[in-house]
Amino acid sequence: MFQLPKSPRSAAYSMTANGRRVSGHCLGLLLLACGFSLLRGQADSPAAPLPSLQPVDAPAMPIDDLKPGMTGEVWTVFRGNKPEPFSVEVTGIIRNAVGPGKALILCRLTDPRVQSMGAVAGMSGSPLYIHGQLAGALSYQVQRFETVRYAGFTPVGDLAEVADKVGIAPLTPAPIGAESATVRRRTGDNETFQPLNPVFSLSGLSPQVAEMLAPHFQSLGLATTSIGGSDSPASLANLAAPGSPSARHLGAGESVAVALAVGDITIAGTGTVSRVEGNRVTAFGHPMLGIGDVTLAMCEADIVTILPSNLNSMKVSNVGRVIGTLLQDRLSGVAGELGPGPAMIPIEVATPRRTLRFSTVRHPQLAPLVVAAGVTQAVVSSNDAGFAEGFRVSTRVAFPGEEPIETDMLYAGPQGFAAGIGEFLQTLNGTLQNPFEKTFPEAVSVNIMPLESRPWAFLDQFQPSTTRARAGEPVSFQLSGRNYQGASLTETVRCHIPREWIGKSLELVVMNGRELDKLSGRTAAPVVTDLRSFPEYLAALRNARQPDGLYVAVIERTDALLDQNARLLDPPGSIERITQGNSNTRYGHQDLAVALWESHVFPDRLINASIRRPFTVFE
Repeated sequence: MFQLPKSPRSAAYSMTANGRRVSGHCLGLLLLACGFSLLRGQADSPAAPLPSLQPVDAPAMPIDDLKPGMTGEVWTVFRGNKPEPFSVEVTGIIRNAVGPGKALILCRLTDPRVQSMGAVAGMSGSPLYIHGQLAGALSYQVQRFETVRYAGFTPVGDLAEVADKVGIAPLTPAPIGAESATVRRRTGDNETFQPLNPVFSLSGLSPQVAEMLAPHFQSLGLATTSIGGSDSPASLANLAAPGSPSARHLGAGESVAVALAVGDITIAGTGTVSRVEGNRVTAFGHPMLGIGDVTLAMCEADIVTILPSNLNSMKVSNVGRVIGTLLQDRLSGVAGELGPGPAMIPIEVATPRRTLRFSTVRHPQLAPLVVAAGVTQAVVSSNDAGFAEGFRVSTRVAFPGEEPIETDMLYAGPQGFAAGIGEFLQTLNGTLQNPFEKTFPEAVSVNIMPLESRPWAFLDQFQPSTTRARAGEPVSFQLSGRNYQGASLTETVRCHIPREWIGKSLELVVMNGRELDKLSGRTAAPVVTDLRSFPEYLAALRNARQPDGLYVAVIERTDALLDQNARLLDPPGSIERITQGNSNTRYGHQDLAVALWESHVFPDRLINASIRRPFTVFE
């Protein structure tokens, strides 16, 4: 049973009655008014919830004061947004459990409501009070199929370490990935000891789309589920901007969500507030992603229900408005401040029938995946029709002070997009990542337009007028094929042969833009070490060839001397000797296929072809 303070220095308490909090000064009168009936109700029904009595500004209990057999209360939300207590009993302290000097409080879950389902994903951070003092926060699952349920709690001293970092460490983005987390999972006997890592709900995405994208989220260390919702997308997006007011004050034991995207598409993991000091919030009791300094949106969360499971119970929630910014993601918990939300990247995905609007965290690895989620939802899982024949995806990424990067990609229907989603993500990664400057896109817009007919086509014949050409004379190249219905397609292009080609090792090639980029040494993501500045990086992105149609090209196989991003073809022996000693630092060599001439044919068609033939130029 919850013990009352025994001295003026003990914690104050509040009691929720008809939606109002009653101070500790009036508490004695309230208990006297209902005393015997309340105590009798507890004795007669051990399964009944404890009275709604919660410490306010509770003092910290040192870990050395904890003794086996002590009883306490853990406050969390079972439904809605009002926390309730459940009872636990201290079993002992596991020293150095999650790192040097980082202990874990092991407790038996004695409340029948929790004993049946164990620690629940979403309870992470639920505060543990013992004798009116804050002892720690629920954070670790212990076993999965045990006959008696236990849970691990992060000591309050470790929570304070995380809270103290708010406003001190530099706010720089770090890579998100399964290997980047400080503690992701502790393996052992059947992986029985692990943090209650949040499951990120994918609100606004159909289960089909969520399943398609799950492996990509998993590669970033994120467990996802399509079971979860969000409030009005408009209110979510509006409050995501810097300077927006907080929606409400959070209290210990209440639910809080950390959002990676908000709006028509909301991606958020729900946990529990451990402690609130002024406008500073500490939660979770374990790392969310384990990436240190972050700037993520903190949101309200209302719990719909708890889904019990012998394997992994979880809370189902609706994510609400942005109420602050998460700034720290550390071993012992997460911490941030109530108030304005963080700066995010606004995204629009437009189709002829509707426009999805949402914002994503400013992170080079996650932002492309969130954009891809919006595009996938728009074309794969919607009541709107019109994309069955195929569609074009035009993406525009605007960086501050730079010309926008624009890309076009063609797809043969939703199934073709689903099969090529990895390729789409690769293109977005190259566009949205910025290895040179601490800047992020001002906005990302995607326009999806349906095609009147399917873009598939087939190349039947490539016929050059000659493969031995005289310098100064024109050469023609005829291509013939069929569309997906068998209708004839023909194109003829001409090339005037310059004298500079005499004696060179040449080839005629016919292939799509991506294959020709690979052949000529271009990559989907430019090599950072070959570039000197952010504008050069953007220029390299703009130089990528179109992925649709085919290219007819005359290429030369040659040795190139690389001076960072500059290439000197067929360097003379004198320069070779000068640079030989520096080849591993500034200079390098590469066997390249250089396109001396090229022409783009059959645009707006998807054609698989790869033809290479020798080509000779003479006097």
